[in-house]
Amino acid sequence: MRAVGLKVLKNKLSEYVRLAANGETVLVTDRDRVVAEIIPPRGGRGLELADALLAEAVRQGWIAPPTLPDKEPPARKPIMSFDQLMQELHRDREDR
Repeated sequence: MRAVGLKVLKNKLSEYVRLAANGETVLVTDRDRVVAEIIPPRGGRGLELADALLAEAVRQGWIAPPTLPDKEPPARKPIMSFDQLMQELHRDREDR
């Protein structure tokens, strides 16, 4: 764990972000008082920004993840058979 003052952090931000990305916690101080922490990403968090934003939206309750009762996709319920579809397509194209 490291501590850094605001002024030094401002000048070397990328260095301290790299430290956090490699697993180290960085305490940010202002006049010798800890005001913030830069911590490594939590386990299970996606590496992409979109994954992090989506996870945060679920945590805040803005969206709910989909729930499937089984791991299998829902059963297919075709509207018509393939032969019927081809006949209808042929009828549609007759006037061309």
